[in-house]
Amino acid sequence: MDGETPLPALIEAIAAGDRLALRAVYMRESTRLFGIATAILRDRDAAADALHDAFLRLAARARQFDPARGAAEAWLGGIVRHAALDLARRRGREMPSDDPTLGDAAVEPAMLETLDAEAQGRRLRACLETLEPRSREGILLAFVHGLSHAEVAARLAEPLGTIKSWIRRGLLRLRSCLA
Repeated sequence: MDGETPLPALIEAIAAGDRLALRAVYMRESTRLFGIATAILRDRDAAADALHDAFLRLAARARQFDPARGAAEAWLGGIVRHAALDLARRRGREMPSDDPTLGDAAVEPAMLETLDAEAQGRRLRACLETLEPRSREGILLAFVHGLSHAEVAARLAEPLGTIKSWIRRGLLRLRSCLA
């Protein structure tokens, strides 16, 4: 598998049992996915564990991916997000440490990764600005703050079905904007 193979095709190959495709997805996406896990867990070791769990889930659930329902990158991000949240729930909200300075200094990624992340961030922020405010707020609460749809509904005092509709419509608009 080369770097030019589309991500959906790699996931399809993983579903067929291709271990090289799993390796290719790891090589291509692990840095971004590790960033998601680190943002949720705020602990590099725990994020590495969550990333490992996520790739085990990917190998087991690759057949569930449907490109008609969303982008492969978002699907992978969801797997990592759920793995990180599951790990956080198992370990509790706070992860104790003997190091009082832990978290005081930011860990800098490689310069190229930083530039790429900044460009992607600007593009995503621009697309988010095109959404209706209620869809944008629902998406941010669910995907940035890690709230479930039920928690978003409670926070915004709206019915669960309404929240799901807002988020789904917003994600579809984001998908077309980012395409």
